[in-house]
Amino acid sequence: MSSQPPGKGVHVTVASPRGFCAGVDRAIEIVDRALELYGPPVYVLHEIVHNRHVLEDFRGRGVKFVETLEEVPNGSVTIFSAHGVAEDVVANGISRKLRVIDATCPLVTKVHMQAQRYERDEREVILIGHLGHPEIEGTRGRVQGKVHILSTPEEVQSLEVEDPERLAYVTQTTLSVDDTRDVIDALRARFPSIQGPELEDICYATQNRQNAVKAMGGAIELLLVVGSPNSSNSNRLCELGRRRGIPSHLIDSDADLDPTWLSPGMRVGVTAGASAPESLVQRVIARLTELGASDVEEMQGEPESVVFNLPPELRPGTAVRP
Repeated sequence: MSSQPPGKGVHVTVASPRGFCAGVDRAIEIVDRALELYGPPVYVLHEIVHNRHVLEDFRGRGVKFVETLEEVPNGSVTIFSAHGVAEDVVANGISRKLRVIDATCPLVTKVHMQAQRYERDEREVILIGHLGHPEIEGTRGRVQGKVHILSTPEEVQSLEVEDPERLAYVTQTTLSVDDTRDVIDALRARFPSIQGPELEDICYATQNRQNAVKAMGGAIELLLVVGSPNSSNSNRLCELGRRRGIPSHLIDSDADLDPTWLSPGMRVGVTAGASAPESLVQRVIARLTELGASDVEEMQGEPESVVFNLPPELRPGTAVRP
């Protein structure tokens, strides 16, 4: 007699919203449009978005991902990733006569402008985020003065500044709202005069996807987050589930779904980070069905209607200047 499937009778709830945000949609469309207009090779500085499957697809179509502009031949079509770049990178691209297309997410650009505004106000800038993340490195490179990078309340207590009365902070857009709140509270407690944007200014997509996980929290016994290991916002979704006492796993695709995580009749939640394609979510749902899931329900969530325009040089009737 054959054994029953491990997921027999499993109930699946799919988070909404999930997956691609407007900034990622825009970045991917920029690469697609550049390939269409100019043909391969198209060079992209850093990963256009943090998802292995998206990158593999683009590599197969002639996109070359590089870590420095020195790897790009002079005059080549070059795209800056959605995470943003430092000012010296922009200057380097101009000096090399690269045909640059900027795919920086407009919400990241907003953070750059906030940091520069605080610098003009003669304030030391604090970046709340993860050292080494491309977004943080790009933002740090937009500020000429001293910049502090931290990500925990404990780091706030050991922070040394020149003038406690002249401080300001900005945040990495992909940080957990809850983690950001803790760090901001610690900064305001230690430096009452500090200035910074309200929590509502964090990336709408980050907050909406976290709110969806919170809404599912009491109704699920297992959380599957579709996203690549280097996706910051995907990792934060996983951490959010674990903090709420839910066994949570970050999976790159259906191939990473371990049947031993399932038990008959279990309630499973599925979501995806802002850089994960919907096709991967559907593959995970299909795999759960193969393993015995009995029903799939999509939750009611915050509708998203944000759309960002393409850069002027990629709009119909225009071209990148050589």
